[in-house]
Amino acid sequence: MAMALLFRSSVDSEARWKPQLNQLMPGLEVRVWPGVGDPADIGYALVWRPEPGLLASLPNLKLILSLGAGVDHILCDPHLPHHVPIVRLVDPYMTAAMSEYVVLQVLRLHRHDLDYRAQQSEGIWRELEQKNATERSVGILGFGALGQDAGRKLKGLGFDVALWSRSEKRADGLLGYAGGAGLEALLRRSEIVVCLLPLTAETEGILSRRTFARLPRGAVVVNAARGRHLVEQDLLAALASGHVSAAVLDVFRDEPLPSGHPFWRHPHIVVTPHIAAATNPSTAAPIILDTIRRFEEGRPLLNRVDPARGY
Repeated sequence: MAMALLFRSSVDSEARWKPQLNQLMPGLEVRVWPGVGDPADIGYALVWRPEPGLLASLPNLKLILSLGAGVDHILCDPHLPHHVPIVRLVDPYMTAAMSEYVVLQVLRLHRHDLDYRAQQSEGIWRELEQKNATERSVGILGFGALGQDAGRKLKGLGFDVALWSRSEKRADGLLGYAGGAGLEALLRRSEIVVCLLPLTAETEGILSRRTFARLPRGAVVVNAARGRHLVEQDLLAALASGHVSAAVLDVFRDEPLPSGHPFWRHPHIVVTPHIAAATNPSTAAPIILDTIRRFEEGRPLLNRVDPARGY
């Protein structure tokens, strides 16, 4: 393979990725940004949050590969070379990791973990009324691989689970809603709502005052998708009114979350630093390199992005 691959990530380091890529495909030269060298040598770009214009500066770029399941960090580039195909990363191990996170947070909310922690800090010994899992309704926004896997695992624990997507989808054993009317129906039944949607023009700001008002009073929110799904001031207002009782947030509009942000010290918000489903080089690198081989051999690309849809 004559052309080089450019690796650009604000999170993952050369030390974690380059050995994996070199071991699996020794003939592929891996260059780590900002060490681009001659831009004309770059045929592949493996990126997370690339600087605007970086991809357009590579004249012979043939394929863009996302380091994560989301591609909004690529599509937001105003100089994006639209003739170059984009592939998102779908790694079964990342899907499993996301489900671990979702199950963990749903269970801690279901079992009043935040309330018991608050009681502990005050030295209060008081049992809180506990529903059975079968009595607890969970709504998942997103009917893709992440939503379906998390939904099945929560259902296996007994929760009353339903999923929502923009267009109608079906999956064995899972209750689904679709469209505007379906969203309202799902929200009205969901004591716990989990956002696992891709970020598109239609889904940006979906966790808003309008959405929160349709949840049962005292509902809780988990956002493990994208920070721009959430209207932050609307969440703070819903928490202040008591209509939303708690939130678990893994993603934010500004990352890292600024030190003075009100989320940090809010008694009813759990903050985690975008760790729900981190990309693991040992499992992701073979998938990425298989995509490159498919491209070189003229075979169909798996998980190719439709920029018009945003995923």
